[in-house]
Amino acid sequence: MNDTLLLLSAATLVVGLAAGWAGQSALARQKLTRERRFFGLPAGSECVLVTHRDSASAHWSIPRHDTLALLGLAAVIETCGAHPEIAPHDTGLQGFGARTEFCVGDPTAHRRLAAHLMNRLPGVAVHPGDATGAGRGDLSVGGTTYRMEPGAAEYVLLARLTAGEGGRPVFLAAGQRPVTHRAAVRHLVRNRARLARRYGADGQFALLLKVVNSQAYGPDVVELVADVSKAALAPPELKGQHRATA
Repeated sequence: MNDTLLLLSAATLVVGLAAGWAGQSALARQKLTRERRFFGLPAGSECVLVTHRDSASAHWSIPRHDTLALLGLAAVIETCGAHPEIAPHDTGLQGFGARTEFCVGDPTAHRRLAAHLMNRLPGVAVHPGDATGAGRGDLSVGGTTYRMEPGAAEYVLLARLTAGEGGRPVFLAAGQRPVTHRAAVRHLVRNRARLARRYGADGQFALLLKVVNSQAYGPDVVELVADVSKAALAPPELKGQHRATA
């Protein structure tokens, strides 16, 4: 009798463990499926990470924070089972949406990123600065201009666009300094499940983020200033309209 009870208990334990493992495996598969849909990265697919070179270097190299941002994306790409390619911003690439694309950089120096902003986010303006360089990188969206305070308050636009004919999403991290690009990618990776729930697998969004006191905290302290999707996707303001200053 005791042996029978022992065998029944052991069998129940095994069945329970198997059911729990199967449930966890199913949840993990569902999570991976959602991530692949959100990033447009089915298993075996290709994607491209587009960046510009470090202007302080005589050779083609990527700024340190941009490199770390790309490494953060590489982890997601590997999890999805996709294959990445790194490409300079000024080389000929496929059209918009032909494959998943991550554009990371300063839009005043990153040609492809600037083109995406102009063509897909017409409500966003990035100022090139005057002859002295003052105002370079100031972001204007929705009638408000966001000016950088180096090391104290720096802004970055994080966007997901899906309007291309190929159907693959294009992600933009367009910021005022490399540290902001890294902060935007971290925000995307850490909040990908929440963003997917809010905007859907095929949705578009544009979020304005503020990196606080990067001189002390690097890319770690980030505030969501606003969801500027509506304003960013809308045509630019008419000339002569008032622009507020943040």
